[in-house]
Amino acid sequence: MIRTAVPRRLVLGSLAAAMLARPAAASGRVNLRLLETSDLHMFARNFDYYREHDDDTVGLDKVAGLIGIARKEARNSLLFDNGDTLQGNPFGDYIARPGGLTDGAVHPIFAAMNALQFDAATVGNHEFNYGLPFLERSLRGAAFPVVCSNIARANGAAFLPATTILTRPVMADDGTQHNLRIGVIGFVTPQIMLWDKTNLEGRLTAEDIVAAARREVPKLRAQCDLVVALCHSGIGGGDRTGHDENAALFLSAEPGIDAIFTGHSHRVFPGGTDYAGKDGVDNVRGTLNGVPATMPGYWGSHLGVIDLVLEQRGPSWAVADFTAGVRPIYKRDGRTVVSLAIADKTVDDVVEAGHQATRAWVAKPVGRVTGRLTSYFSLVGDDAVVNLINAAQLAYAKRLLAGTPHADLPMLSAAAPFKAGGLAPDYYIDIPAGPVALRDAAEIYLYPNTIAAVRATGAQVREWLERSAGVFRQIDPAAAEPRELIEKRVPAYNFDVIAGVTWRIDLRQPAR
Repeated sequence: MIRTAVPRRLVLGSLAAAMLARPAAASGRVNLRLLETSDLHMFARNFDYYREHDDDTVGLDKVAGLIGIARKEARNSLLFDNGDTLQGNPFGDYIARPGGLTDGAVHPIFAAMNALQFDAATVGNHEFNYGLPFLERSLRGAAFPVVCSNIARANGAAFLPATTILTRPVMADDGTQHNLRIGVIGFVTPQIMLWDKTNLEGRLTAEDIVAAARREVPKLRAQCDLVVALCHSGIGGGDRTGHDENAALFLSAEPGIDAIFTGHSHRVFPGGTDYAGKDGVDNVRGTLNGVPATMPGYWGSHLGVIDLVLEQRGPSWAVADFTAGVRPIYKRDGRTVVSLAIADKTVDDVVEAGHQATRAWVAKPVGRVTGRLTSYFSLVGDDAVVNLINAAQLAYAKRLLAGTPHADLPMLSAAAPFKAGGLAPDYYIDIPAGPVALRDAAEIYLYPNTIAAVRATGAQVREWLERSAGVFRQIDPAAAEPRELIEKRVPAYNFDVIAGVTWRIDLRQPAR
């Protein structure tokens, strides 16, 4: 995905900068640049904690270098984050461990964002992984408003402000100064209530994104010159069903929004092939139903840039023109990573103490393995990494269920490969035989998920396996030409391998 999309994104970034450099067609116009980060997943620094080396494909410090350049190019700019910030690597787990973030302390990623002077943010679904108390302690350290309109406490009270209004001085092309009122509204995918049920049930409620927009956007619009939506949701399609996980395209059809920042899907928009040809999506200009939008990848891989040309019409402002694009922090030349950004030392200095403490924490020994563990063939054969997870889950669950009415039931274990290619050429596990450190265990199981024992019928297990088999493409044995076996659009973590039951997949049949 990244290799094919980079050239177009570089061109779009250059076009956006060139547009700003041209003289304005009319006096009194304001050029306003909106910048987006999303799905940082605690990659504050360009560092791989699993393999203990720098990584120029990730990092808020790297994207901060692009932020500095983008700000210098524009007279007027604002910076937003679109969520999934606190969780995603060992640094995040280290801060979230008991005692890792004391009351009054500022979470390192928010300390870095404060230093970069973010203007506003919303929350992503992974913000809830560590529980509400930790999230609330973390949010108190943000020196900028964090908004979300479609979640509330169980008693109906707001969990976060639905919206905020930023009043910013801006300079028009004719040199005149104006105070611009920018309304900001946030959304998170409502599936948080399923994925973090243990943390959220009875504590929060989540509303459909479009329903929340229909309630809140008109009120915000009436008070503002401009409305920006921070939508931690992907770009879906088809018919809206309500409570859609990927609702950004449906949101864009609602009147009153001038720009949409998307995320969640870990993809790049505009550019690439992920959204080409989708109804309502202009993958070249970067619009959803005509509204400028960006999605800046994941882990700090890109910076989203929307340039608005605002024209004063009476007492209000309107968008007269725009460009939208993304700027990558790196490109690939074959197997070589070529850096396109210089790490911002401000970010590195702010997070240095936590960064070094995390490195020491993940270096602690936790055991040994007698053979090499790799995930190169996790999707096509028996895999030691997935087998290890399944064995560990079974051992743990048997102790949990001992002495309960369920103790004598047959017990299965479902686990999926995580690092099994797709995101990058080296996105695999390869742990040699010998001592195992905490970083190795964390790499085998990347996410702080909660183990759960679920009572299921055989029919339900069969449907579960059918869903898992969607990772494979339908194969015609009579076809002479080679066919790709793996469906690239299905993440490896959706391929659950269930230990304790034997099954066979018929690749001649369509995936369900």
